[in-house]
Amino acid sequence: MFAKAHQLDVTASDLKVIEAALHTQTKILDVQAAAGGAAARSQLNEVKRVLAHVSQQKPVKSLASNCNSWFNLRCLFSGKARV
Repeated sequence: MFAKAHQLDVTASDLKVIEAALHTQTKILDVQAAAGGAAARSQLNEVKRVLAHVSQQKPVKSLASNCNSWFNLRCLFSGKARV
């Protein structure tokens, strides 16, 4: 079921381009699948799976950049809030 994973070195910018291309491909395949294309529906599911995997690989924003607000309780309790 799962293919062997390979390590790739891509920048955050490259990842954004890949994700945008997959979103575009999803839209195209969605239209084709709506027109009755069974093969398009199968490929759409595969592209969505890959897109979800790519989205999980995106770098997470640091907590320090999210601690600008008093409303962010996670920062308050982690000790990273600015007073």
